[in-house]
Amino acid sequence: MTSPRSRKVTYDAPVGSVDLPAFDENGAPYEVWPCTDCLPWHFEVIRADDGEVMVREWHAMECALFQQLISDQ
Repeated sequence: MTSPRSRKVTYDAPVGSVDLPAFDENGAPYEVWPCTDCLPWHFEVIRADDGEVMVREWHAMECALFQQLISDQ
């Protein structure tokens, strides 16, 4: 059986995004590490409607990390 960390999702997989805070409660920026499970992963820095700086991560919809991130919100 293939472990989830060794599986690669192709670039043409359907993608979805999740917005995450860019800074912790002390104002320190979070580090952004690439997702090793899906090739379409990328991120962008955005300013939310309320002015907060956020990191928007894009993942393949079937990516295990993406599924975990959206279930945690």
